[in-house]
Amino acid sequence: MRLIDDDLVLRAAEPTDAKQLTEWWNDGRVMEHAGYPNGLGTTEWETLDLLRNTDPKTMVRLIIEIGGILVGECSYRIEGNQAELGIKLCEPEYQNRGYGTRTLKLMIDHIFSHADIEKIVLDTNIDNKRAQHVYEALGFKKVTTRFNAWQDQLGAWQSAVDYELRREDFNLT
Repeated sequence: MRLIDDDLVLRAAEPTDAKQLTEWWNDGRVMEHAGYPNGLGTTEWETLDLLRNTDPKTMVRLIIEIGGILVGECSYRIEGNQAELGIKLCEPEYQNRGYGTRTLKLMIDHIFSHADIEKIVLDTNIDNKRAQHVYEALGFKKVTTRFNAWQDQLGAWQSAVDYELRREDFNLT
């Protein structure tokens, strides 16, 4: 799979991406909002194994490239009548520049065009105000806020906001 919007490319993650994914996943600054302020502590071999053994019918992992530079990852999983998606712009210099919004638009348009689903769901850390703003601008609706729903790897309680996007609410502009 390859989705393109000018200098932005989303492409299927390949085994050759294992090293970069491992670096990002082990970086606490990248993984903090996901509950891993110390990173995942995974090895390149474990990442490679994950990439090789992921069934593309159930899980799609994409690399985000901007001008040929790897800057993040995104993924989606189809389950029943919905898709669940996630996105991480891992390189700070590419954050707050509209790339997250553009990436989400490409993904959402692709998912709604190629999957027979009713909605797309996602969640984010309650402290990630930037992500919440982007999701809501694209038409996602808050479903619930889960206060003190889980503990991060340091034992700190974290809260999350759950969102859903129905096809008719998607704002492509």
